[in-house]
Amino acid sequence: MATSNLNIKNRRATFDYEIIETFVAGIVLTGTEIKSLRQGKAGLTDTYCLKEGNELWVKNMYIAEYSYGSYNNHTTHRDRKLLLNRKELVKIFKASEQPGYSVVPLKVFLSERGYAKMLIAIARGKKTYDKRQSIREREDKRNIARILKK
Repeated sequence: MATSNLNIKNRRATFDYEIIETFVAGIVLTGTEIKSLRQGKAGLTDTYCLKEGNELWVKNMYIAEYSYGSYNNHTTHRDRKLLLNRKELVKIFKASEQPGYSVVPLKVFLSERGYAKMLIAIARGKKTYDKRQSIREREDKRNIARILKK
């Protein structure tokens, strides 16, 4: 099977959060959702993960309606279940219960076998001065690259 170059990122996550540990989770999708996802019509803006019972759910994830879908088409901002091992779930739940920590989706991609996967992270929110430091480092890298390019 030919691998797709689908790579939907949450760009705000690395700016707003300090990434502690990452996990790869499967996503439970319907037929029209996976077809629309393969076309690259999805977004992770304002997306977050939440514990419900003993399961982890991704909330507010946008997947556009499939253009060739009929009355069976899905809703765009449906809650979707994430598939993880029990050990990973316990680790995530313990970390997310600590103050200042949360579970953040970073990226959606297709595996070699064609399954939709999500890269999620245990993250700690950055303070304003940490964000300023990130901006400063990014601008310094640009300046160095610009000087070396000349």
